[in-house]
Amino acid sequence: MRYMNKIMIIEDDELICNELSKLLENNNYEAIILKDFKNALNEIIKTSPDLILLDINIPFINGEALLQSLRKESNIPVIMVTSINSEIDEALSISYGADDYITKPYNPNILLLRIGAVLKRTKINYNSNIKELTYKELKFDITKGTIRKDNIELKLTKNEIIIFAYLLNHLNKIVTRDELMTALWDNSEYVNENALTVNISRLRNKLKELGYCDAIDTRKKMGYILS
Repeated sequence: MRYMNKIMIIEDDELICNELSKLLENNNYEAIILKDFKNALNEIIKTSPDLILLDINIPFINGEALLQSLRKESNIPVIMVTSINSEIDEALSISYGADDYITKPYNPNILLLRIGAVLKRTKINYNSNIKELTYKELKFDITKGTIRKDNIELKLTKNEIIIFAYLLNHLNKIVTRDELMTALWDNSEYVNENALTVNISRLRNKLKELGYCDAIDTRKKMGYILS
């Protein structure tokens, strides 16, 4: 069988791993279950999956800590999976670079929709013919996922890439929160609005580091504008 994409499952519950693996393979994904939690980061880099389903509570290293380490090496899409329904965990996961977040027990169809949405926007961003955009004196390299000014270069997460690209394509125009959530997650009803707020805040901080303190303005009850 020819699979669409390779998905790594990082979960220490064998039953859940097997159920996930079966669900993914029945939907034409190649499922890889991580076995060596002690060397999780090396295994991820070596395997180079198209997407990771990462549980927060795993042996040897907390899932959020593993995500932080991964983001220093790679922009592989990550969907955090947890049994704890906590807004703090969700906000932390997004701030550390997660592309999405889902709580157990989840509806398998919703999980598949989220996987498809993350993979779709990843493909759009990295297979685009447009490789670099400009904002004032700043260079935005879409393929590398970086913004740079002079000799300073900062890495963006996939969500930050999508938000910045969308705002740049609508420069000096108000973009609603619904528009951004649709661009990020394909369907705004599937995501907590706090996740968008965290991503906007993180992008603002990176632009501030490069000298653009007020680049993204919040328009109350309307949305955001990049000017």
